[in-house]
Amino acid sequence: MSDNENGRDEAVDKELEGVPEELLSDDEDAEDEGQDFETELAQLREDLEASKQETLYAKAEAQNQRRRLEKEVQDARAYAATGFARDILSVADNLARAIDAIPEDLREDSKFKGLVTGIQATQRELDKVFTQNGITRIAAMGLPLDPNQHQAMMEVPTDDAEPGTIVQEMQAGYMIKDRLLRASMVGVAKKPE
Repeated sequence: MSDNENGRDEAVDKELEGVPEELLSDDEDAEDEGQDFETELAQLREDLEASKQETLYAKAEAQNQRRRLEKEVQDARAYAATGFARDILSVADNLARAIDAIPEDLREDSKFKGLVTGIQATQRELDKVFTQNGITRIAAMGLPLDPNQHQAMMEVPTDDAEPGTIVQEMQAGYMIKDRLLRASMVGVAKKPE
């Protein structure tokens, strides 16, 4: 087997007959092309990895956005009646005042018994509707002042309760589910001077 001027043997030359010369490059060209190929392959791999990361970030962002929207929809459903509930609280206050204003002796009087019973039934129905809509009254009397639920309107000097304890409720407070609808207006005990 003899080598020709390109450093190839005759069998190889015979196999390569008809192949254009530009495709038959010498070893230096092949080596340069191999390096170019490796560089391009490395670049493509980097680009692929970067695209994978961007895709993961985009999926995570889309999922977070979906969760935020779901929470907003849930909150909108749960607290949609907040404005109406605040407005109707004054009706509940007036019903309670009406019942409290009726003296005990008139409550049993046959002339007023139907009126008192009607007002009490209306108050019970309103309380039932509040409960169905997640509106609950805030406990106050005898509890320590909680600034998240109670608004101290005055201090009451007394030895009967610890300072900071609620001893008077001037206006009932309400929650709608886990949010404050209206704070209780209260009087808080303090040590007498």
